[in-house]
Amino acid sequence: MQGSHFRNIFKAIQAHDVMKQGRKISGGKYHSRRKTRLHERLGRITAPTLGEKKKKVFRIRSGFIRTGLASENKVNIQISGKSKRAEITNVQETPQNKFLARQNRLAKGVIIETSLGKARITNRPSREGVINAILLESSKK
Repeated sequence: MQGSHFRNIFKAIQAHDVMKQGRKISGGKYHSRRKTRLHERLGRITAPTLGEKKKKVFRIRSGFIRTGLASENKVNIQISGKSKRAEITNVQETPQNKFLARQNRLAKGVIIETSLGKARITNRPSREGVINAILLESSKK
């Protein structure tokens, strides 16, 4: 009795592996009903890197054009209601993924080291074409 239970579990696992290859349990192919529509496709995932300023222009839905960053080394920092431009020296930490910090990727929520101190990015640079940040309380001079 117990052996048949394990056999059934093994068959289920085996069937799952076969399905991953695009085949039915009987060996027949799965055919998609239709192709993927343009609005169903994945968007461009581009996290800008630390480096010389480079912008990307790409078309989005309804023919609109969006400007995003490919790389940047300057940041607009808000300090008590006023904005200052500072140089980015390093990416300290990324809450989303620690590997993005090693690659010096700039995204929303990333803590960066600047010429004015540590700051946190508050916008989405890949979509807006500029980097805005706020200075962290502990690093204010």
